[in-house]
Amino acid sequence: MKQNKALIASALGAVIAMGALSAAPATAASKEKCYGIAQAGKNDCASATGAHSCAGQAKVDKDPGDWKYVATGSCQQMGGNLSPKK
Repeated sequence: MKQNKALIASALGAVIAMGALSAAPATAASKEKCYGIAQAGKNDCASATGAHSCAGQAKVDKDPGDWKYVATGSCQQMGGNLSPKK
């Protein structure tokens, strides 16, 4: 009986894990890089201009080379651009 419960629990865990993995690409697909809206220290990754190479290293607010992920279609409403300005 204990083996059946363990097997069921294991199978249920696998199903839940697979659901979580399949949801990630859908979430990532609904986002886009938005340049020129990141606050100092709150950018999502490397600068397009080469000023730095990592997240959280933006030195000034709204640098046109720094970006954040935003919901698809909302970048320009926020005053940003879909491509970096150099």
